[in-house]
Amino acid sequence: MDVVRRLVTRDHLEGVARAALGTEHRLVGVSRLRGGSKKGVYRLTFDDDSTAIAYIWDDAENYWPTTGADEADSHADPFSPASGIELFEAAHRHLDALGVRTPRIRLADQSRKHYPADVAVVEDVPGDNLETLLRQDPRSVEATMAQLAEALGAMQRHQGPRFGKVALIDNGGTSEGSSCEQVVLDRALNDLTEAASRDTRITHSRHRLVNVVRELAAAVRPRSQYGLIHGELGPDHVLVDRHGQPVLIDTEGLMFFDAEWEHAFLRLRFGDHYRWLNSGDLDEERLTFYTLAMHLSLVAGPLRLLDGDFPDRDFMVGIAEHNLRQALAFLPTNDR
Repeated sequence: MDVVRRLVTRDHLEGVARAALGTEHRLVGVSRLRGGSKKGVYRLTFDDDSTAIAYIWDDAENYWPTTGADEADSHADPFSPASGIELFEAAHRHLDALGVRTPRIRLADQSRKHYPADVAVVEDVPGDNLETLLRQDPRSVEATMAQLAEALGAMQRHQGPRFGKVALIDNGGTSEGSSCEQVVLDRALNDLTEAASRDTRITHSRHRLVNVVRELAAAVRPRSQYGLIHGELGPDHVLVDRHGQPVLIDTEGLMFFDAEWEHAFLRLRFGDHYRWLNSGDLDEERLTFYTLAMHLSLVAGPLRLLDGDFPDRDFMVGIAEHNLRQALAFLPTNDR
């Protein structure tokens, strides 16, 4: 079903802004920020030059193509779409309790009184994100990286009773799957099937990649402890406040899971700067398996997103291409 994209204007968000910040701030401008494939992210500008950020969870803001399974939106699948105000609020509660900085919430509203979708207004953290600062001058954010490592350590030590999204676990729910590694294996095999339907290079190597995935999964030893992870913690998902403190955003995917899943993504996204975040307390066999599974996910996901009308298409093509090459590198040399 085609989704009609809505042009969100000041008039649409005036009531939201008033509910969040009161009548002493008059909304004068609204601009959509880059990114936000599952939710709309807008900067609100007021007549006193102050700003805030609005999140909108609405089909009109979600660029991911939907299927019948997606529409069920079951949080019991740890890797189901991480989108929704209930996930946002649960993640904020957990991170706030641990002292991990996130943008302060001014409003979280599901009433639809002010806007015809779930909406939140949060603090606008001024300045560049960590990705930009690392590119400009890595030495300037050494203290920030050290603080980020501390935050990740606190999250990893915060154990959950079961694996899964924090909103589900908080409500006494249980995730699908017998273990984290089983869930990752099932996902990797599904990602392989999906990617093979869209790219002939995966099609030709699919059976060999399936064998490698299963071999790596078989080497993983069982585990029954689960720490807190962000799930997609790239440097673009870390803002830096005026005190140099890291501020985590896009936290809806927060869940109790294996730290190796987090670190597979951190290594991929932070590159040489990962040395600041390497805890050294990881299962290398689990990390290797999860790294291949992560690459396959970052092939299948972007290719699926490109089925729709996501605007930044070259960016997504680049992600899929890079991770496809990395996944194929796991094959024995004579099989490539």
